[in-house]
Amino acid sequence: MGYLQVILRRAFLPFEQGFEWAFGAAWNPLYHLGALGFFYFWVVAVSGVYLYIFFDTGITEAYQSVEALTHEQWYLGGVMRSLHRYASDGMVLMMALHMVREFSLGRYRGPRWFTWLTGGPIIWLVLICGVTGYWLVWDELAQYVAINSAEWLDWLPVFDGAIVRNFLNPALLDDRFFTLLAFLHIAVPLILLLVLWIHLQRVSRPTVFPARGLAIGSMAMLLALSLVHPAVSHGPADLSQVPGELNLDWYYLFAYPLVDLWSEGPVWALSFVLTLLLMLLPWIPPKRGPRPAVVDLANCNGCTRCADDCPYAAISMELRSDGRPFEREAVVREALCVGCGICAGACPTATPFRRAADLVPGIDLQDLPMAALRARMEEATSTLMGSDRVLVLGCQHGVALSGLSDARVAAVSLPCIAALPPSFIDFALSRGLADGVMLTGCADDNCFNRFGIRWTEERIAGERDPRLRGRVPRDRLRQCWAGAGGERRLTRELRAFQAELAALPTDDGRRRSARREAPVEVGD
Repeated sequence: MGYLQVILRRAFLPFEQGFEWAFGAAWNPLYHLGALGFFYFWVVAVSGVYLYIFFDTGITEAYQSVEALTHEQWYLGGVMRSLHRYASDGMVLMMALHMVREFSLGRYRGPRWFTWLTGGPIIWLVLICGVTGYWLVWDELAQYVAINSAEWLDWLPVFDGAIVRNFLNPALLDDRFFTLLAFLHIAVPLILLLVLWIHLQRVSRPTVFPARGLAIGSMAMLLALSLVHPAVSHGPADLSQVPGELNLDWYYLFAYPLVDLWSEGPVWALSFVLTLLLMLLPWIPPKRGPRPAVVDLANCNGCTRCADDCPYAAISMELRSDGRPFEREAVVREALCVGCGICAGACPTATPFRRAADLVPGIDLQDLPMAALRARMEEATSTLMGSDRVLVLGCQHGVALSGLSDARVAAVSLPCIAALPPSFIDFALSRGLADGVMLTGCADDNCFNRFGIRWTEERIAGERDPRLRGRVPRDRLRQCWAGAGGERRLTRELRAFQAELAALPTDDGRRRSARREAPVEVGD
């Protein structure tokens, strides 16, 4: 499984970097696949409402009303039909890419199993919406889809041939059948919307709309496609004849040629196996994830910062249980915690300046406690020399830090960059551990833990608690959100940062006295 993820990740990386270079992080479509899927859903919904106003539910009226929309009202009805078609295809494409990319990143296991699992019904509901939509047009393609769907469903004992009889005998097919189809084509999207809402229940602050520029660009692309290559119907359906050449919509109708090739039973078996495998994927093979965060009530004052910053709604504020004079206390729901450490980075008691007592914040990670992080920083910087010493603090999901360390650079990895309390930056500079601090991690607007980069930037800018103190010299702090595969960019920006540091005046006595000068080599 790991090898497959690596292959897929390497396949995505060039496209992600190319889109980011062309459009920037905020408009990179691969960073916002879920939001784009929602956007296309609403385009489908709005255009569908317009089409339904002019649609007639009758055997002959259905085809005629769609043709009238397409040709007589091409400037609006025809465009709406094309938007409906292409946005539907776009929704399937975004859904598939979103699923594959989340799998490649490993964001489907552990506490994320619920979001992944609820994605299975979404796939089926989207496909049902598309198939019923093709039936309603009642052209030759709709006839092919209807008969094959009926035969496929009738293979199940529960139907026992009851559906396909409607199409074998044209006299049995009446207008009520199209009324039922229209009802299904409206009801299923409503059910889909409900399942999408459930799908996001364990996601804190979900993004359901893309950035304005990305939305406008996507809409312009759909409009251009609708005008250049408008959606049109095949000839009218005729149950007395077998349809000839058909232009399949492979986004929705990819399984139908398999039914022709293999028959209904094998396709049902394949569908069942693939769906079951997809649903069980978070547990194949079993994997032990990071241990959840823990709360130390002796140092928790119930400030709510950890709960506010958690991307997974894994922390709730409950009534105080230890009798201390605070109203609330933080409670970690272990089943939802991914061990990202963002909560510890938000805790005001997670300060490395504490020496009189042990460094035990109100909430902390078991795998990398704040005391251990401080010790790692001190150890990593203990051998640095020169006037351009840099401590690189980075996210383990972003750019690789291996190979950075040398006589003037020390690197320390964290579960997420937002697991770093701002006071640790102050500590590193004021105590002379380094001449500068560089923060790095995932690509901008593509944080593995969703809000790591955003929360870090807001804390440094003084817009979010805990804030980086004003006394910290900003010219000795750099941020480089290079992302996975961005080693060259990180190295380039690191060297430029070191050059700037070497040129800065050493007017801080503590920093000057703590700096370790490089040994001078004397020649013969």
